[in-house]
Amino acid sequence: MANVKIGDKGCLEEMPWQQGCAAGIMHSLVLGGQGTEQLCRSFMQNMCPFLLGKRRGGEVGVLAKQYLERGLLVPDHVITRVMMTELEKRQEQHWLLDGFPRTLGQAEALDRICELDLVISLNIPFETLKDRLSARWVHPASGRVYNMDFNPPHVQGVDDLTGEALVQREDDKPEAVAARLRKYKDAAKPVIELYKSRGILHSFSGTETNKIWPYVYTLLSSKIPPILSDEEN
Repeated sequence: MANVKIGDKGCLEEMPWQQGCAAGIMHSLVLGGQGTEQLCRSFMQNMCPFLLGKRRGGEVGVLAKQYLERGLLVPDHVITRVMMTELEKRQEQHWLLDGFPRTLGQAEALDRICELDLVISLNIPFETLKDRLSARWVHPASGRVYNMDFNPPHVQGVDDLTGEALVQREDDKPEAVAARLRKYKDAAKPVIELYKSRGILHSFSGTETNKIWPYVYTLLSSKIPPILSDEEN
């Protein structure tokens, strides 16, 4: 296990990274409680084109919507059934799980079909996550999403293309976000302890994902080769 606090002194070369994964296939997981999207996009672009986890569309998204709108976690049996079916088909592929497992029961179900090689834990302050997630607003007719901090509309509260009013979904309102984050933290604690006890947990602390990613990239590059662009090949 290793811990990196972004911004602190120290270098990754001193961390006890293990080189390579069994049979050349890496099965990994990122834990962070709603703060992992940017890191996962970077992973897919640079390391591996396959990601499983938090998706608003498809079967998981449809089943989860009614729970998320009330600030609740999706029940174990719902998400576990869908994820196990998907993962069993992809045993011979690299993958990164995002948002699963969230509970000890889900982690035990995952143990029955595979063994994780690496778990990344992003320790982002509660208030930072709440503020970031509460800044989402959408244009209902088109589905366009704005973030008032990172991708604001040209005119506050108004869609750039139509001039129509933006709305905030129930599950993006501060109260719902705070409730969801607290439930996640409570449910995830035994999962984190489980992977810590196995020596496969690597923790990274910071407030900005784009600053955390280079450290995570260094770790992942020691496990699987990065994807090269056409110019690099």
